Amino acid sequence: MTRTERDDPLYERLVAYEGRSAATAGTGKDPVNLPMIRHWCEAMGDDHPAYRGPDAIAPPTMLQAWTMGGLSGHTDRSGAYEELSALLDGAGYTSVVATDCEQEYLRPLRPGDEITFDAVIESVSPRKTTKLGTGHFVTTRMDVRAGGELAGTHRFRILKYAPAARPARTAGPAPEEERPKPRRPRPVVNRDNAGFWEGVAAHRLLIQRCADCEALRFPWLPGCADCGSREWDTVEASGAGTVFSYVVMHHPSFPAFDPPYAVGLIELAEGVRMISNVVGVPYDKVRIGMPVRLEFLRADEELELPVFRAGGED
Repeated sequence: MTRTERDDPLYERLVAYEGRSAATAGTGKDPVNLPMIRHWCEAMGDDHPAYRGPDAIAPPTMLQAWTMGGLSGHTDRSGAYEELSALLDGAGYTSVVATDCEQEYLRPLRPGDEITFDAVIESVSPRKTTKLGTGHFVTTRMDVRAGGELAGTHRFRILKYAPAARPARTAGPAPEEERPKPRRPRPVVNRDNAGFWEGVAAHRLLIQRCADCEALRFPWLPGCADCGSREWDTVEASGAGTVFSYVVMHHPSFPAFDPPYAVGLIELAEGVRMISNVVGVPYDKVRIGMPVRLEFLRADEELELPVFRAGGED
């Protein structure tokens, strides 16, 4: 701990919560089951044969799903996490945003597995200043067990912060041409997807390809879902695709976005799917099966994004 951190009495109180339990002997509300696996796979567009049939396993990324309490929540959570949150709230850090999660898979989960879990407050960061505001990052670690055997871990990190002060308003609204244009949210770039964003910066849409079984995958992942290999290279998408599904966003209204607008699940000619905006056609003219073509949208001086332009109105 640095001298600055030692001189922060609030941080000394916060860091005392590290290692304290957030949940002990929690139980999943349902055992691992095929209907939930089927719904998940349909929603994610994942038709891997390992998730079907009498010897099915659950997709590893469902790890947290088996521990969730639903709207009624869990009654077996400890009070330490609530105490920590109340302490942060009392210090003015009343806003919260999830920042990232990490999962580690140790054994596959199968239908019938009874899930138990323990959660611990793993770390509380010193005070940090971000674009959103100043606050503390809080990381919890959940150990998920099946039949008493550790099946995986789930780390979840949030930022509890005090929003940055907004510039004072003038007596009247600024002319439209003088108002700063809101910026789109920044994508989260990490070691697993940095290559994708480097490709976007070069106006190339890159798809991962397994170096062993040659299966294509998107979004980018550290390992192959088909054979488990961690070796991969990339292929460049042709840019052709069709609208596999879509939604029209009406509400809520976010800065830098002008609803209503269409968000499409695009099936690329190479067979993988990605989510992006559909442009070049009114939102109410987007249709499933509509051909689209990749282009790159300059959102601001720092950010460029892949979008898909419709081939024309139907």
